[in-house]
Amino acid sequence: MSGMPADSVGLVTPQKAHFDTPLPLACGRTLPSYDLVYETYGELNDDRSNAVLICHALSGHHHAAGYHHKDDRKPGWWDAHIGPGKSIDTNRFFVVSLNNLGGCHGSTGPCSIDPETGREWGPDFPMMTVTDWVHSQAKLADLLGIERFAAVVGGSLGGMQVMQWSLAYPERIANAVVIAATPKLSAQNIAFNEVARQAIRSDPEFHGGRYHEHGALPRRGLKLARMVGHITYLSEDAMGYKFGRDLREDNFHFGYDVEFQVESYLRYQGDTFSTSFDANTYLLMTKVLDYFDPAAVHGGDLATALEPACCPFLVISFSSDWRFPPSRSEELVDALMQAGKSVSYARIESPHGHDAFLLPEPRYQAVFSAFMERVARDLCLEASH
Repeated sequence: MSGMPADSVGLVTPQKAHFDTPLPLACGRTLPSYDLVYETYGELNDDRSNAVLICHALSGHHHAAGYHHKDDRKPGWWDAHIGPGKSIDTNRFFVVSLNNLGGCHGSTGPCSIDPETGREWGPDFPMMTVTDWVHSQAKLADLLGIERFAAVVGGSLGGMQVMQWSLAYPERIANAVVIAATPKLSAQNIAFNEVARQAIRSDPEFHGGRYHEHGALPRRGLKLARMVGHITYLSEDAMGYKFGRDLREDNFHFGYDVEFQVESYLRYQGDTFSTSFDANTYLLMTKVLDYFDPAAVHGGDLATALEPACCPFLVISFSSDWRFPPSRSEELVDALMQAGKSVSYARIESPHGHDAFLLPEPRYQAVFSAFMERVARDLCLEASH
């Protein structure tokens, strides 16, 4: 690209933080040491009160905004919402975005070396939970000198992390933004995740998760997993509008090669993902989704589970999101109100399904921006230019 957009954070360089203090995990194991890769946008103010944490979804990572190189074809995954004058205005806020433990974009995960064995962790990497991620994120905040986040923000699996922040560290989060998320997965969602996992695990090239040691990659399984997942991220209307029953050529060929445009699209998405994402990480991330259920230890009483939270919430859902439908967001909103918490809720009309949380829909941006404007005003954060 020849020039940066005026509302871009510009060129950014990932950073890596190393932690030697062992991290106890919910599964009963301990991670002896670990790295977290992260990016920051904007400037931390003198009293360190303007920090915003971005929590990523299943296949996300630390690169949420800006560009790594001047010739990058696309910016970070949430660039529509992070930057000068955007919903999360980097003229006011200092934004931190990291790749969670278990990821495959630089943070310690299955592709990393186990210091105790000297070999790749692979399938032996400890099982993670949202709670483990939040504890590690708090360690990163400590390192950065951030005692309290002005807001913790996330969509989908990222929204689950926001909920857990409000419960595990209520004194360290001033505002919570939960977008297209749910307080626990439905049986149908768990079923979709299991189909994806079995697609990967049944690939002959999976080798019990030791595929790198065999010089192999379970591309077919990961491709199928992504195709299944991608169908659930889009609405029926979005797929119909984008592809309909359009053929790649004028006539049927009466075979099993690609004939419909939607088939071509899904295969392309699967092929691209299968060469850029780690299969063990995909397995782990889907299990993290499955495990999250803060109400479980309270007999399923979500309002009781939310008692520790003390910050205002913004909850956003999307009308055509059938993976995490508005009814699930409203379940969270009702429980927050029952628990006496401050909560604002917006159901955004959108044809884009679950993926709507990634896109620049005008009303979504207006609601999000208004909430963050209130956050900045409450903290007396002046815009810098």
